[in-house]
Amino acid sequence: MTKNRQSIRLKKYDYSQSGLYFVTICAQNRECLFGDIVDEKMIFNDVGNMIEKQWNNIPERFNVVVLDTFQIMPNHIHMIIHIVGATLVVAPSIRAGIKPAPTTTLGNIIGAFKSLTAHEYIMGVKNNGWKSFDKRLWQRNYYEHIIRNESDLNKIREYIKNNPLFWLKDVNNPTKYV
Repeated sequence: MTKNRQSIRLKKYDYSQSGLYFVTICAQNRECLFGDIVDEKMIFNDVGNMIEKQWNNIPERFNVVVLDTFQIMPNHIHMIIHIVGATLVVAPSIRAGIKPAPTTTLGNIIGAFKSLTAHEYIMGVKNNGWKSFDKRLWQRNYYEHIIRNESDLNKIREYIKNNPLFWLKDVNNPTKYV
């Protein structure tokens, strides 16, 4: 029996429009691959450092993105992405003529981030002996929340910033019940 996956996206919402988006992405099988919490602070390993580098590079790929709050945890990441005004860019095509490049959407941004970090992770596993539990770095999909007002934004920023303080009680912590 095949399960039908339900989309968590807001129907008929244009994810290319200007706005702030809270996103959480989990490691495959929620394996702790990115570092450890020590004295309520996140200490990155090589994988965590690579993820942080790719996060900082997002605006180079997507000039409509302004990075906001970001936190790497041992097995998931939280981020706030600000899309400031996606525009349709005309770029030359390999085929004859010119065709417009796709509009930048939240899905394009997260997809590129996940793809780039997964590639770097695979190279690190092959070439640098990084720990690997699975051939995939990320779980399928991601959680997103459209931030609608300043109060919501401030609460989410505070949640992200304080996330390492609550790791021992975090539902994503595999040692929570040990």
